[in-house]
Amino acid sequence: MSTAVGAGRYAGTRVHRVEDARLLTGHGTFVDDVDRPAMLHACFVRSPYARARIVSVDTSGALAVPGVCAVFTAADLNPDVCEQWYTSMGRNVPDTPRPPLADGEAKFVGDPVALVVGTDRYVAEDAAEIVAVDYDPLRPVVDYAAAGDIEERVHDEYPGNVAGAIPGAPPDEVEVIFAEAPYVVRETIHQQAYAPVPIEARGIVAEWSPATGELSVWAATQAPHEWRLFAARLLGLPEHSVRVVARDTGGGFGQKVVPLREDMCVLLAARKVHGALKWIEDRRENLLAAGQSRHEHGDAAMAFDDEGRILAARIDHVQDVGAYPTPWPVGTAMAVGMLFPGPYRVPAATFTTTSMFSNTAGRTAYRGPWQFESVAREVLLDIAARRIDVDPIELRRRNLLRHDELPLSNPNGMPYSHMTPLETFEHAIGLLDLDAFRREQTEARVAGRYLGVGTSTYCEPTSTGMGFYGTEGATIRIEPSGRVNIYMAGGSAGNSIETTVVQLTADALGVDIADVHTIQGDTAVTPFAAGTAGSRSGSMTAGAVAATAPILRDRIVAIAAHRLEAAPEDIELAASRASVRGTPSAGLSLAEIAWSAYFESGTLPPEIPPGLEASGRYRAQSPIVWANATHLCTCEVDVVTGLVTLLRYIVSEDCGPMINPTVVEGQIAGGTVQGIGGALLEHLAYDQEGNPVASTFMDYLLPTTTEVPVIEYGHVETPSPGPGGYKGVGEGGAIGAPAAVVNAVADALAPLGVTITRLPVTPPAVAELIRDAGGSA
Repeated sequence: MSTAVGAGRYAGTRVHRVEDARLLTGHGTFVDDVDRPAMLHACFVRSPYARARIVSVDTSGALAVPGVCAVFTAADLNPDVCEQWYTSMGRNVPDTPRPPLADGEAKFVGDPVALVVGTDRYVAEDAAEIVAVDYDPLRPVVDYAAAGDIEERVHDEYPGNVAGAIPGAPPDEVEVIFAEAPYVVRETIHQQAYAPVPIEARGIVAEWSPATGELSVWAATQAPHEWRLFAARLLGLPEHSVRVVARDTGGGFGQKVVPLREDMCVLLAARKVHGALKWIEDRRENLLAAGQSRHEHGDAAMAFDDEGRILAARIDHVQDVGAYPTPWPVGTAMAVGMLFPGPYRVPAATFTTTSMFSNTAGRTAYRGPWQFESVAREVLLDIAARRIDVDPIELRRRNLLRHDELPLSNPNGMPYSHMTPLETFEHAIGLLDLDAFRREQTEARVAGRYLGVGTSTYCEPTSTGMGFYGTEGATIRIEPSGRVNIYMAGGSAGNSIETTVVQLTADALGVDIADVHTIQGDTAVTPFAAGTAGSRSGSMTAGAVAATAPILRDRIVAIAAHRLEAAPEDIELAASRASVRGTPSAGLSLAEIAWSAYFESGTLPPEIPPGLEASGRYRAQSPIVWANATHLCTCEVDVVTGLVTLLRYIVSEDCGPMINPTVVEGQIAGGTVQGIGGALLEHLAYDQEGNPVASTFMDYLLPTTTEVPVIEYGHVETPSPGPGGYKGVGEGGAIGAPAAVVNAVADALAPLGVTITRLPVTPPAVAELIRDAGGSA
């Protein structure tokens, strides 16, 4: 006897988040809340130069400061590295350099050169300012787009500053189509560097026990088991000697999936000091050194027939990977090319992608790391529509895939299935009432106001059955009291896996949700899994519950049937009670059943083992579970100041059946706001000498409630092939939002002849575009 995940009382409902009670009352446990006996504190000495030879490092002055315990340089830490590779990438990937501390040459402003350890953070910071580093400044490589044309190299072993390049299919067929097509539209689309900027910056506490040879780590991470494996390899320890604990994490967004260079330093230094070692990143460090994302451009092109149907697509993509990208950036770049055709009917396509080093902060993952494929495609489609003289909405209608056309593979080999691109698009348009908006837009233009509407439709690969991310484990224990504990790798990083796992488990076992608790994020007690990344958690944890809960459910039913002298098929489980169908008064509480299982094992049916604990592991059967959505934005543009005001924002999403609609909408909202910030405000900018000019929130601008309208949600539900039909939803908002906003601004300014090909769309940028187009109000 078993039950399908999702069939029950709680899945699909707006259950209040179980983590809110502690988080909203200030009782969360973040890394900086961890306090260990005799704990020491770390602070990094960082390079003030984008590129400089390190002539010498004099630590004597810092070591003389009272309270300073140690100062480490590259010579102290780097030789201790045993192995340095990430499980998600694999041992044999052609990875890029990643030394813990700068060795011989500093390669970006903020590059860690030395690590100071003191009895408190204040002592460590004061001493760090006394470490005397003799630098010989060198000419930096700042512009990644020109990095292949200059003599200077970020890394000597990489000619032309190329970190890696991957071509798509041979271009011959596509070039013939382009040569013969009635319409060909080409543009170079540029996206600026910006960053995840989680509300909690990075942090780690590492405690080495010489007596046992064990390392305990508390980390702000999305993937505690990946951290455990990495730390064991880095230090040459067996896995069982490393324990990683992730309690509450204040946002990750990809930046906190794998250990970065500072994390390596703390792990290495922990074995050299007496006491636990804590490092908490401040905001300036986060903006300087935690990593950049999104900085790239693409020469994008599409060919169309006489009716505006796509014949072929091509993108030549180039991305900035900074000095020390983490992890290997070339695979993500390939995803940009593979996904560029998007959820459209594209008969032929090809791509190239090139990753270029620069003397800036290294590229890191950020919520939908491949999202440039949507930015480039969707912006290009709007430009194409105006050149072909077709409404951008109508152009998409002619080309978007329908649900009944799937499954199929796009021309680059991506296997699409279980999606609704046209359906979510029409749903979003219906929520807007396009005809009414166009009338309002026309009337506004007569009055000298410029309104616009923009859309962006994308498909998002979520969980996968391949490699490191392809399985998920769970252990469920029903305690003698009848309370249920479910152990999963997970962790609390803002994606509410705590809540959704509890919902699924309560339904699968037929227990009251108040009786279910989850333990996550501690590698000592949770099953191995890849953690929260790649929009995988919803569907993969549902699979793990589905693989585990039926084992216990069958035992509960068997014990109840035996004690109640009923047939197993007549036993019903609900509200933490087993009862006989048709005779509700005849029943047993789960606590009574658990007591028998643990303490009256001699009375159990012979085929039932004692106890109520089971472990299971789910392996995803589908290569990729696809989600999709359409984002729609309306805006008003002040053509004098260039200010963009968003009016309405609509998202029609197909993430399958929703475990918890409130959680789904929270994920959509968070990603959407990040995408709006990327379209209008955020810019991790550098000057010509490689100096960062946005190292505080005075300069790095984030969206607030004054820039973001109320987000309206529409849901189209197409089940995936996995348990419960669930899909992922974590990254879509950040993928779809930038192009929707850009296209809305472009639509508003279309009468002035403005074409937008560069982000962010700031007021000065808009005003300049209007001037360059010769437009006027």
